[in-house]
Amino acid sequence: MAVVRATPADPTVGMPPVTGASGDQRAMPPELGPDSLAVLSGPTFLYSNARGDVPPGSIGGLVHLDTRLISGWTLTVNGGELLVLRAETIEHYSAQYVLTNPELPGLPPNGLAVRRLRYVGDGFHERLELVSYQPEPVQAELRLAVDVDFADLFEVKSVVRDRSAQIVRGHAADGSELCFSYRNGDFTAETRVRCATPADRIEGDDLVWDLHLRPRESWLVDLHVPLAPGLGVVEPVRGDIIDVIQGRAEDPLRRWTEDRAVLRSDSQALECTVRQSRNDLAALRLDLEVKGQRILLPGAGLPWFLSVFGRDTLITAYQTLVAGPALAKGALLALARLQGDACDDFTDEEPGKILHEVRSGELTRTGQKPYGPYYGTADATQLWLILLSEYWRWTGDDETVRHLRDNAVAALRWIDEYGDRDGDGFVEYATRSPEGLGNQCWRDSPDGVCFADGRIPVLPLATADIQGYTFDAKVRLAELFDGPLGDPTLAARLRDEAGTLYKRFNRDFWVDERGGYYAVALDGDKNVVDCKTSSMGHLLWSGIVPPGRADAVVRQLMSPDMFSGWGIRTLSAEERLYRPLGYHLGTVWPHDNSLIALGLARYGYRAEANRISLAMIDAAEQFGHRLPEALSGADRQRLLFAIPYPTACSPQAWAAGTPLALVRAMLGLNPVDGRLVLDPAIPPEVGQISANRVRAFGEEWGVEATGSSGRVWLERS
Repeated sequence: MAVVRATPADPTVGMPPVTGASGDQRAMPPELGPDSLAVLSGPTFLYSNARGDVPPGSIGGLVHLDTRLISGWTLTVNGGELLVLRAETIEHYSAQYVLTNPELPGLPPNGLAVRRLRYVGDGFHERLELVSYQPEPVQAELRLAVDVDFADLFEVKSVVRDRSAQIVRGHAADGSELCFSYRNGDFTAETRVRCATPADRIEGDDLVWDLHLRPRESWLVDLHVPLAPGLGVVEPVRGDIIDVIQGRAEDPLRRWTEDRAVLRSDSQALECTVRQSRNDLAALRLDLEVKGQRILLPGAGLPWFLSVFGRDTLITAYQTLVAGPALAKGALLALARLQGDACDDFTDEEPGKILHEVRSGELTRTGQKPYGPYYGTADATQLWLILLSEYWRWTGDDETVRHLRDNAVAALRWIDEYGDRDGDGFVEYATRSPEGLGNQCWRDSPDGVCFADGRIPVLPLATADIQGYTFDAKVRLAELFDGPLGDPTLAARLRDEAGTLYKRFNRDFWVDERGGYYAVALDGDKNVVDCKTSSMGHLLWSGIVPPGRADAVVRQLMSPDMFSGWGIRTLSAEERLYRPLGYHLGTVWPHDNSLIALGLARYGYRAEANRISLAMIDAAEQFGHRLPEALSGADRQRLLFAIPYPTACSPQAWAAGTPLALVRAMLGLNPVDGRLVLDPAIPPEVGQISANRVRAFGEEWGVEATGSSGRVWLERS
């Protein structure tokens, strides 16, 4: 009998999952429609269709800290659904829905003007407004049907367990409140829907108002779903709904954004995209407690990843260093406090390892999922070291670097003792958890790493991008040990190790066929996994590519099978598993392209970097200046406009960080020996770029550039 071996598609052979849930993402936007809207504040969001409704059984609802507090929220008049005239978000936390009625019993079409105003801040707030434009008095039944399932977000993505028998209802007899509560061991959740104007009656879980409206008479009701006290939203907006919608309420976001660097450009598209990115990063800020530690960092993305992720947070912090060091310092300190210190098979924790993901829902808190936190990533540790170095280069903050010395040494030890599982000099991964991830690089879908002929490799895997990060981390840490960490002997050792890895990598990962390129991985039998992928661009970013091979790599990346017109595809269109909407099998990811652009600029390929930057700016313009998590890899010339990946997070942290990284690539802006150095290559389509309040070395700088000329000046100390 043939032995069944673990692969990323089946990483836990012989170990049934604890929860039994598939984890496959459900379709979106089809369930809520392509015009679905979300209001968001930190770890709290409400996703609905364009009417503002959340149909029961959909992926929509009110979610706070990974628990769905409302799973159905449907408004009807005289038994009929309303028609959408227009619906838009106002700020990331607020939205307005303008509706009217179709022909209904007792109501001709367009007889009522209906408006829904909502925001999330210190809870979820909604105002329902009706105005009658009938010449005669009308009677109307307004019904809000509410459903609550207390599903864990992991279940919302796949299959929701029926908790109805455990949900206790305590609705107010006077129609002023619906109350739902649930307990499973130490895990508790509660949803209260409070009505400023009590319903005339409660039928099941429906709030019902019997309205008698004279001509031109208006009526409204305010609804509030409070959140449990504690951590979650960073400085939530508060106030009367109309004041929030019209911008009269105090908005902590404005204070946060006004203190950040300001970019201006002849390209309105670029300027608007950078401004949207700044606002999205503010919207994603979280205030969480993990293992007794308080963490203030951006969540990875709405709706599935509103929590702290190691890889996503570190790359976002790297991308945004050009705008200031605060996020990078916060990420370094927070992730260091949660660095692994023991071996735990269920969570894939190992000493020195930086976490992958943190969750707060029932499945995690009751021990069915390993996300409290989960450490199944083989690249976050290296990325933490890279960020530590880059933070120091931008700030000269010796004190923070020395404070994190033990964490850096532990991270290096993890790379050598746990990351390199078989002593061959490469970092490999394979999960030990029945709930673990099969792929533990950024291409973390089950088929994200594959052979050109479509086969899925056996574990453990050593992917190319991880080796590049490891090389870069050791080179950078040698600089720190020669400098503020004061250990030249260790610095010399790290340079030797980086040099050895450089040689081994370029010997074992290079493929001479098809014009020459780097393989995506080595599998568990040290076979070359020969797909052409965007990971080659990460190798340029890390500096592990010899100058003599850079031309071949750049030709591959910019060839028609890799460059879609909107960006570099994750997988070459030549490969068997290529699909324009394959999650890591042909889509275009903005963050991926930002690292590629920085890598191209590093090796002097400025025109190619600009081609990617312009494509990304064009794509952002098609989505209200917000780049989604991923785009279809379909050819731009064939479809003419950009297509989002169906379940793309938006906003998403490292997509929001992408425009800032692209600006850095165009400016050629780098910190060198306590000053900022400019080497611009601004494309004519962008014109001039200028920035004020750029923070570096404890001072504020100004930057201005057009074409290949520019200047940097010190604004104030």
